[in-house]
Formats: sequence, structure tokens, C-alpha cells
Amino acid sequence: MADDKKNDNYAIDMDKLDANNKRFDAPPPSQPRLPSSRSYTYSSALPVFCYCYEAKKWFPISLLLIGMIYTGTKALQFLSIPVYTIFKNLTIILIAYGEVLWFGGSVTGMVLFSFGLMVLSSIIAAWADINHALSQVGMDATSKISTLNAGYVWMLINCLCTASYVLGMRKRIKLTNFKDFDTMFYNNLLSIPIILVASLVVEDWSSENINLNFPPETRSRIIMAMVFSGLSSVFISYTSAWCVRVTSSTTYSMVGALNKLPIALSGLIFFDAPVTFPSVSAIFVGFVSGLVYAMAKVRQNSKPRIGVLPTSNPPMSASSQSMRDGLKS
Repeated sequence: MADDKKNDNYAIDMDKLDANNKRFDAPPPSQPRLPSSRSYTYSSALPVFCYCYEAKKWFPISLLLIGMIYTGTKALQFLSIPVYTIFKNLTIILIAYGEVLWFGGSVTGMVLFSFGLMVLSSIIAAWADINHALSQVGMDATSKISTLNAGYVWMLINCLCTASYVLGMRKRIKLTNFKDFDTMFYNNLLSIPIILVASLVVEDWSSENINLNFPPETRSRIIMAMVFSGLSSVFISYTSAWCVRVTSSTTYSMVGALNKLPIALSGLIFFDAPVTFPSVSAIFVGFVSGLVYAMAKVRQNSKPRIGVLPTSNPPMSASSQSMRDGLKS
């Protein structure tokens, strides 16, 4: 009897438990969640937002490019081609000192000497241009002087726009780590709509003006030349971004100045630019200044850095430098 009572005290009736208690059951297998339509919309719109963000950052560079093109065209309207190319060399000085301020560059004595030759060539070219204008008689001299003054003002604005464009492009390439194709893509993509709207608003699109600038007998050749020039500008934009990225802004501008030497000579040969001893001397001095600058950069790059401890200027990869510049901005 005692044994039965003992068994009754410790017996558990399993039927009285809650049949709906599922605490000890195995969890059901997880079902894969299908992504909602909202997530698809967000993922597809993400690249568009990235492009818009990068375009917003690159837009000031495109505005400077448009300003450089427009002011250069206006300067050529009032100045001869040799004078324009000689004064274009002054942009190199602005870019060089911009690199000193923003990129930690340096200017040696030989580089300063080349800058002095550039300024001297510009003074000789301006003196020759003004003397040729003063040699005119009566009202022609006054109109020539006023034309030259307007050209010099546009040339000054062009030098500022060009220096700002080159320095800003190099800074933006470092911050965004753009490749050469990205730079070419954003430069042309953002510039085309602004130039197109400005052309439709400002230019005269009447039939008389079109027939004047595009004569029917030579219209097809002019259009082909314009198409060839546009295609060439694509390659120029690509190679310019490449040169600025792998070298310095000053080297890029100096190479461009040396390339302008044949253009200055062609202005004396094929156009109505006055061929005088001062004008030829200005072109020669400008060319010598380019050679002196090239020699100065070669000597500066080949000179060993003496007195600099390895820990004071540690080597840094391009990606690390871009990240560091981005954190600074």
C-alpha cells in the first residue's frame, strides 16, 4: 500500500499536458524572402544617384572648361595668332604657383629663369603689336589700339580660366580617383548642354547668317571639318586628363605651350599677322623658355632628395593619397 502511494505521488499524467504546447518542437524551416519591388527600384536607382553625385562635383570643372573655350575664342577675335599663343604662356606661371599652394610643389631658380623668359616674350610681342597698330594713320590707329586693349582683357580672363581649370581638374581627379575615361566623359557630357543652350540663345540662327557663315558651295566641307574637330577634341580631352594625372599641371601646360609654337609660325605664314623682327623674336624667346623649363624639370626630378628622413615623407599609394585628400576636403 505504501509502495502504491509512493508511485502515485511521483507519477506524471502525460494526457493532462497542453496538447497545443509547441515549445519543444523543432522550428519550421525558414522560407526564402522574395525582395520587394521597392528594393528593386532602390538598387536600380543607386547607380543613377552615384552618377548625379559625381556630375554635381564635376560641374564647376566643366564651367571652367566652357569659360576657357569662350574667352580663348574672344581673345582670338581681337588678337593675332602669334600674340595669342605667346600670352598663353603666362598661364604656366599661374599654374606653377597654384601647384606650390595646393599640391606642395616647388619652383627652382632655373624654373624662375624660364618664367622670366616667358614674361619677356610676352612683353616683346605686345610691344611689336602696339607699334604695328600705332603705325596706322588717323582713326585706324585708334581702332587698332582699342581692339588690342579688348583682346588683352579677354586674354587675361582666359589665362585665369585656364589655370583654374587645370588646377581644379587635377584636384578633383585626386579627390574622386577618376580614370582618364571618366574625366573625358564628364567634361564633354556636362559641357555640351550648356554650350548648346548658350548657342541657341546668343547666336544668330537666321537664314542670312547661316548662308553667310556656311556658304552653300563649301557647306559640306565646313561641316566635315567641324565633325573632325569635334572628334579630335575627344582624344585631346582624354590625353589631357592622362597627362595631368601622371605628371604635373605645369608640365601639361608647358607641353601645350611648346605645341603652340607651330601654330604661331603658321599665323605668320598663312594669315595676315605682321612679320617683323620683334614678333619673330618673341616667338623664339617663348620657345627657348619652354626648353629651359623642360631642362629645369629634368634636373629637378633627377636630383636626389638629400636630408629628408624616410619617416618624414613615407611612400604612399595612389588610392591612399586619394583617400587622404578626400578626408581633408
